[in-house]
Amino acid sequence: MPITAGESAPPATAPVTAALDVVIPVYNEERDLEPCVRRLHEHLSASFPYPFRITVADNASTDGTLEVARRLAAALPGVSVTHLPRKGRGHALKEVWSASGAPVLAYMDVDLSTDLAALLPLVAPLISGHSDVAIGSRLSRNARVVRGAKREIISRGYNLILRGTLQASFSDAQCGFKAIRKDVADRLLPLVEDTGWFFDTELLVLAQRAGLRIHEVPVDWVDDPDSRVDIVSTAVADLKGIARLGRALATGRLPVAELRTQLGRAPLAPVPGVPVGMTGQLLRFAAVGVASTLAYLVIYALLRLGLGAQAANLLALLITAVGNTAANRRFTFGVQGTEGAARHHLQGLMIFGLGLGLTSGSLAALHAVTETPHRVIELLILVGANLMATLLRFLLMRAWVFTKA
Repeated sequence: MPITAGESAPPATAPVTAALDVVIPVYNEERDLEPCVRRLHEHLSASFPYPFRITVADNASTDGTLEVARRLAAALPGVSVTHLPRKGRGHALKEVWSASGAPVLAYMDVDLSTDLAALLPLVAPLISGHSDVAIGSRLSRNARVVRGAKREIISRGYNLILRGTLQASFSDAQCGFKAIRKDVADRLLPLVEDTGWFFDTELLVLAQRAGLRIHEVPVDWVDDPDSRVDIVSTAVADLKGIARLGRALATGRLPVAELRTQLGRAPLAPVPGVPVGMTGQLLRFAAVGVASTLAYLVIYALLRLGLGAQAANLLALLITAVGNTAANRRFTFGVQGTEGAARHHLQGLMIFGLGLGLTSGSLAALHAVTETPHRVIELLILVGANLMATLLRFLLMRAWVFTKA
């Protein structure tokens, strides 16, 4: 790592006594850097109960940022500066975190948009070993945020995209207020490719897929009106990053299973009489079931315009059965890749046959009672039969189709 004469050595070469290393990545921030570092240093000195280090990571600044950082390092104990010849927040964090010897690593933006009172709650679960990664969240229920409507919509939209594409379970990917345990960082950082703003998202998705515990802290956050982030170019880069990371996960290029074995937390001991993972699977299955039932009813109603009840029921069930099996395979039981897919769909069609028997039998019984039942009554009977078929489908999928999930 390049070091300019007169600046402090990187944390890896200095005697390590700090429990926490807070990194502040900066590019051309000569005006905001000094008040930020002094305020942070004062806060940590007064209220943080562990030894700390503040590392200013200068990303190839072209103004006086580096000189300001050097003055701060000379004036304040526990402050150091690292100069990097390349731009990129992700690059700076990867370099400095990799070199640091502190057991807990954090970073925050130089504008200090996040209230510093959240710093100890952020890192305490990592110091204690309770959690592996921690993030400040502007989108959690108890967060208090002041910012414009445009940024609010973009932030929430981005996190919805992450949930829909990468199945992210964390609430706020890009709040500039995060921490990670050093041992976890050493395993994940070599796998993170992005050197810019998508770095945070990529690191968090890897942590989640590795089975690590991600602690979220609601924050008080005030938008910086002088932010230099180019929203359009950042959004495009993020979408490209999502596509790249999605391909890497889908093709198995990332060693997720190995990471989960090495870093992931062991499953909880089973409770007698309660199958492992039953609650989560039931919730996901119910969501898929609701979507499938709505799709079935729409398709049935459309087909019924030109077909008889039994033919419309057969086709509607067949179409939704294929989609239902695929959705449950991926979301309910967490099966990825193509291995076993043909067998799973064949078994799903066999279960579809049982569902067809229940719904067709219900229709036959209804038409035996009355030859021309009202269409609403017909649909209600089918909903009841589908509920019974759905319960049967879940039990068979869990005990027979996806037995290793």
